[in-house]
Amino acid sequence: MANTSARMLRLLSLLQTHRYWPGSELAGRLEVSPRTLRRDVDRLRELGYPVDASRGVAGGYQLQAGAAVPPLLLDDDEAVAIAVGLRTAAAGAVAGFEETSVRALAKVIQLLPPRLRRRIDALREVTAPGVLGGGPALDAGVLTTIAMACRGEERLRFDYTPREGETAARFVEPHRLVPLGRRWYLVAWDLDRGDWRSFRVDRLASPVLTNARFRPREIPGGDPAAWLRSRMSQIPARYDVSVVLQTTGPQVSGFVGHYGTVEELTPGSCRLRMNTDDLGWPVMVLGVLAVPFTIESPPELRDRVRETADTLRRGAA
Repeated sequence: MANTSARMLRLLSLLQTHRYWPGSELAGRLEVSPRTLRRDVDRLRELGYPVDASRGVAGGYQLQAGAAVPPLLLDDDEAVAIAVGLRTAAAGAVAGFEETSVRALAKVIQLLPPRLRRRIDALREVTAPGVLGGGPALDAGVLTTIAMACRGEERLRFDYTPREGETAARFVEPHRLVPLGRRWYLVAWDLDRGDWRSFRVDRLASPVLTNARFRPREIPGGDPAAWLRSRMSQIPARYDVSVVLQTTGPQVSGFVGHYGTVEELTPGSCRLRMNTDDLGWPVMVLGVLAVPFTIESPPELRDRVRETADTLRRGAA
């Protein structure tokens, strides 16, 4: 290779397989002399890539895992695979990684050439997303657009349909995307109302980046997730769920997290309380925990559990 930059990129791509490369084989792949190969390896080390070398007739090179993450080189298929994987994680397939996945996806999408974006969009159109816990299905493209607006401190326009009311255009300064329960929320400064607002992303459509930058405001308390939970706790839920479970409190707390409160009753029993508008969530919790339980309230939950049990029995017959 006559072009040094292209040769360096090719060398890095080969080393990132993390296999051991005999020096003669690596030099042959690059069509350079062993001396030129040594100089190229030295250049990579100066850039922060930890390349190990062994001397002798069977000497060679191997890229080791370093403390820092250097720039990665990906071919087209690898880039598409990463973007698709991040979309899946953003939809909730990997609990606890939703917000991180959206931020990473926004960065990856910005760097991809149009031909790869088209491949990713085609895959999305012919695959069905799986939403963890029965939450509403979301368009990862919408999440990505919002994430890019948050990251770029760029004002955002979109159409929003509230719980009660008609769809209307909104103009906001987006602050943070927050996964809460089985839903995503956008925490933003509403420019029309002059106040902080939260928007359910599954009720949001056609987000558009405006190219208008803004200086971020300080959200009350400094923590958007805590602010959102505080706001949600003030909204009366349709159902106040109380269930006694024959298992330890830590086991239940570890599963429901901050979406319910757990009271230890005895060393082998506890009470779970949840405020929710959808009984599907506590039914799923009871099914996954798979321990004896007694429903204290509401009566509608008993009916929902019976209906679900009947459906499962019929399906298993």
